Parts: sequence; C-alpha cells; structure tokens
Amino acid sequence: MKNKIKTEKLLTSKIFLTIVSFFVGAGLMYCFIAIGNNGNVLVQRVTSENVKTTTVEEISDLKNAINNVYEAAVYIEVTGDRTSSSGSGFVYKTDDKYGYILTNYHVIDGGKKYVITFSDGTDSEASLVSGDEYYDIAVLKLTKDKVKKVATLGDSSNLELGDTVFTVGAPLGKEYMGTITKGIVSGINRMVSVSNNYLMEVIQTDASINSGNSGGPICNIKGEVIGITSSKLVGSGVEGMGFAIPINSVNEILTNIESGSTLERPYLGVQLVDLTNTFALQYYYNLRIGSDVEFGAVLSFVEENMPAAKSGLKVGDVIIEVDGSKVEDVSHFKYILYKHKLGDKIKVKYYRENKIGETTIELTEAIKGE
Repeated sequence: MKNKIKTEKLLTSKIFLTIVSFFVGAGLMYCFIAIGNNGNVLVQRVTSENVKTTTVEEISDLKNAINNVYEAAVYIEVTGDRTSSSGSGFVYKTDDKYGYILTNYHVIDGGKKYVITFSDGTDSEASLVSGDEYYDIAVLKLTKDKVKKVATLGDSSNLELGDTVFTVGAPLGKEYMGTITKGIVSGINRMVSVSNNYLMEVIQTDASINSGNSGGPICNIKGEVIGITSSKLVGSGVEGMGFAIPINSVNEILTNIESGSTLERPYLGVQLVDLTNTFALQYYYNLRIGSDVEFGAVLSFVEENMPAAKSGLKVGDVIIEVDGSKVEDVSHFKYILYKHKLGDKIKVKYYRENKIGETTIELTEAIKGE
C-alpha cells in the first residue's frame, strides 16, 4: 500500500510539472504548480517576471552582431629572427590604399614578418605601422583590396554590468580561428597590474579568453568593438575571468600610433619602490620608513636637475597622493602620472620624517627611448 501511495504521489507530481511546462511554454502570464515533497504539496506562483527565457529576438540580435564583425576579425602569424608567435586582430579602418588592423603589442613584439589570415582562409602579408608597449596596442596595415570587412568601433563608456558581450579570436592557434565566445560584462574600470610595474584599466568579462585570443575584438550586442582582448592579463589557472582594453583608451593614443610618432610620457628622474617591499628598501637601498605610513611609492633614487629634484623631492620620500588621488604603490603612481602630458603641473603629497609635505612638479622631461 505504501508503495502505491508513493507511486501515486510521483505521478501527481509529474502531471503537475507537465502542466506547468505546458503553460510556461505557452507563454501564459501566470500559473500554479503543485510539487510533491515528502507527502506535502507546495504551491508556487510562476509569473513572466520570475521565469527567465531567451527570446527569439535576442538570439537574432546576437547573430546579427556576430555577422557585423566576423569577417573583420583576423588571425596573425608573426615570425622574427629566432621567434614566432600568433594572435588575433581586426580591421578597424581603411583609407585609399590600406586597411588597418588593431592587435596587442605583445602579439607582434619582436616580429619582422606578419601574415594575416582572413575568415575565408586567404592570407596576406602586412607591415607594422607602430605600437605602444605600455598600452599593449599595435597597428598593422595591408593593401586595401585584401580587406573583407571593417569593424565598427563602439563606445566603451556606455558599458554596464551584465551587458552581453562576445569575442572573436583564435584560441590555441590557427586551427580554431574564428571562434566565438559569449559572456557578460563582469566588471568595469578594473585595475590590473602587468609587467614592468604598469597598471591598466580594463573591462572584465566571463567570456572565455585563451592564448591566441589576444588582440581580437570584444563586442557589444550591436556588434560594435568595445575593447581589445588580452590573454596576457589573465593569470594561469584562472577561469571565468577575462580582460579587455577599453576601446576608448585605445582611441586616446591611436592617432599617435597611426602616425608612427613617439608617445611622450612624463619623466621625473626617479626610481621607485613599493612601500610594502621592505626587504628591498632596508637591505638594498638602506631605507627605513616610519610605520605610520601604510601606502605609497618610495623614492629610492632622485636624479639631479630633473623635475622631481627641482620640486624638492628627496631619496626616502614616500609619494602618497597626486592631484588629490591616493597613490597605492608604484604601478598606481605610474598610471596616474602617465595620464598627464608634457607641460602639465601636478601636485604631489609626500611623507618625510613623520611629516606630510606638498610640492608641485612641472612635467618638462619625456621618457627617453619610448
């Protein structure tokens, strides 16, 4: 008898669940479901507000968006004297003679020959226009007649958390070129440390980004490019966290790169050490900083007759603020400094011998060799 009762309850539950599936599938505004649970009946109201479905329109929008950029995305094979590498990129503009491709600087770094493969499998050799290591951006060009499609650049400042985005690239190499991955915007204005004490402001996404995706486009639901993906910013073993350089940040320096001119970044004439690197400060530079300062960038060397020295800064000073912005460490200080151009004046707060001082530095010198 007990088995019969259990069987009847299960059948009743399945019948109600079937009815629910029918009503929800039919798109009714609401219905009720009864679920067998240890002999008890639970009643829950299901409405169009708490049932999440993907509409035909959304699927169609995504397909159209992919079509808008797919043929503009390319695979890049790079060879140098003793090195070879590969990555992704996309055609972002043309002029009377050439088509221009955006990618990451680390994709083309050290290369002498650049072969572009388009979505239809055709190849063409490109040449390097210029690039910027700090922003990890580079531009290649090839004859205009080789271009299949030109991507549309969007506005990354319009992004919101949860926005749908997708990437086009070549994860793990040429065999998988043209791979689409979809996700959402997981974070905006993230600050990520990269090599050489650089800090970058990036877009975070859960769309899969792997080796080979570097330099490819990340796009919004309209198929507009809102960033350049970079596997360089993703730590090994990290899943569900990808990063991209916002296209608005790219636009800020694109004119300089296209013209091949050198970006003039301010030079202060100092060497800096993170305040938290107590070993280097004490045993390498013989500097001991008071315990009442907890953040900042420490001056371990100050060059004579350079902007920092002229402003009165000395070895052992801890820069804690620039133009009202707190300085966390060396990377953060460089990030703030490189937002400025030659001729600007910055107000710097610093810690020295248990006191807070303030000075103004005029940015009159540029970094040499960049």
